Amino acid sequence: MFSRRTFPLLAMVLAVLSFVGRDTLAAMDTPVFSGERAMELLRDQCDLGPRPMGTPELEALRVIIEEHARDLDLHTVRDCFEATHPMTGETVEICNLVVSVGPRGGDRLWLGAHYDTRPVADRDPDPARRQEPIIGANDGASGVAVLLHLLEIMSVQAPPRGVDVIFFDGEDAGIPRDPGSYCLGSQHLAETWRDMGGPLADGQPRGMILLDMVGEIDLRIPMERLSLVRAPAWTREVFSRAERLGLAAFVPEPGPAVIDDHEPFLRIGVPAVDLIDFDFPQWHTLADTPDICAPESLGQVGELVVDLVYHP
Repeated sequence: MFSRRTFPLLAMVLAVLSFVGRDTLAAMDTPVFSGERAMELLRDQCDLGPRPMGTPELEALRVIIEEHARDLDLHTVRDCFEATHPMTGETVEICNLVVSVGPRGGDRLWLGAHYDTRPVADRDPDPARRQEPIIGANDGASGVAVLLHLLEIMSVQAPPRGVDVIFFDGEDAGIPRDPGSYCLGSQHLAETWRDMGGPLADGQPRGMILLDMVGEIDLRIPMERLSLVRAPAWTREVFSRAERLGLAAFVPEPGPAVIDDHEPFLRIGVPAVDLIDFDFPQWHTLADTPDICAPESLGQVGELVVDLVYHP
């Protein structure tokens, strides 16, 4: 996808999926998610360097996501608007990306992750480096990697219901203790998703699954508290799926409340679950690099999401 070494791997993945599709895929209930493939996609994002809101590096990733979808014969819609950067006061363009797969209209599953990264390492142990931007391997690239590989899977075996895959911009440039300065892309999309001609206006969401910080070694995802309190049935359904699949990373007990891209949708009544391991020592530090992530963690998250996609 991103680097030259990735194109042969993508071709191999698609060839294998296509071969399986000709022989047995139609008889399979659930396609197989590859944690190794997702890890490759995570590393490739990080190879671009930090990707904060409004930077050329984020625009480069934006184009790459669009090209990745186009290579899979999937169409991406840009949901762009201008906003004030919370840290600099400058006007910047923010662009959410939406890739819709499967049947049009009707009951739909929304899957999301933010693709921007923190512009400052404000929690780094070295005070002299706290103004440097972070790579965001776990906080950013991990959720995106799972969704990018899911697009590959869905391009071969269409899901039984409509799925909207959302890449949120403007999540991570907020000011501490000012919750409204975070999640700018999701706030805008939650406010406008019913607008005629919008990328999410075709259909009604059954629920949203948000993926954030899902790649850490020794992953442990509890029930994020806002999800559990404001969308209890949907949250319990998601975690019961994980339990039936034997996915040890998912712990069916309450975790901390997190202001994240799911919260604007909870506010307007859309059931939304934030799958997040917030017990992450490298959060908003320069140590958030690919070496602290693992394909096994990405694989467990991907397996759960694939099950939700193919077993409505």
